[in-house]
Amino acid sequence: MTAQKKTAHLAGFIYLIVVVTGMFSLGYVPSKLIAMQDPVLTFQHLQQSSLLFRAGIASSMLCYIAFLFLPLALYRLLSAVNKTAALLMVILAVVSVPMSLIPLQHELAVLKLVEGTGSVNGLDPQQLPVQVIQLISHYHAGLQIAQLFWGLWLLPFGYLVFKSGFLPKLLGIFLAIGCFGYLITVFGKTLNPHFGQLAISDYITIPGSIGEFGICLWLLILGDRAGFKSRKPTN
Repeated sequence: MTAQKKTAHLAGFIYLIVVVTGMFSLGYVPSKLIAMQDPVLTFQHLQQSSLLFRAGIASSMLCYIAFLFLPLALYRLLSAVNKTAALLMVILAVVSVPMSLIPLQHELAVLKLVEGTGSVNGLDPQQLPVQVIQLISHYHAGLQIAQLFWGLWLLPFGYLVFKSGFLPKLLGIFLAIGCFGYLITVFGKTLNPHFGQLAISDYITIPGSIGEFGICLWLLILGDRAGFKSRKPTN
């Protein structure tokens, strides 16, 4: 197996970590524990399943750490296609990592309120559910900024996949469309507080998900069958 094919498998493996931990922390855990319109129910869920909530936080940390290394592996794989686009891909992805990690402090603060006994920071116990929802709202607001870069890095990534000659062009198109899906979602939520209730909000990020999951599996499973070609880097 050539070094380039090993890099493809490594990138696919790291991408799989990002995908699995991201689905668990951003999808599964909130669906089981968080009801933004019902602070009391959310507080009860968190008290009863604080270990699951902790696992979600740990999974988020692992996701963003893996995402720090993913673009570096992809750079090794794709820099020969276009070095400038590959560098832009790395910068946009890496910038998102601290932006994604910082909001987790709000979830850690939620743990303190949920697992504390009696009043916390002078709060009456009856106020705790509302305080928890406020912290979760702050977490979502911080993550919304990070989502800008979750989307932006997909545009140069999709371009590199499309132009590579050894990765499926269709996946490159899905990745590029995914960029605009993220941007529409972020700006939609910013400009319209009811954006999440619109039908488009359920579908706008699907192309990006298809592209990311597809390229993850392609690199992980079919990397050794891809027709890698030696190319002179372009700028």
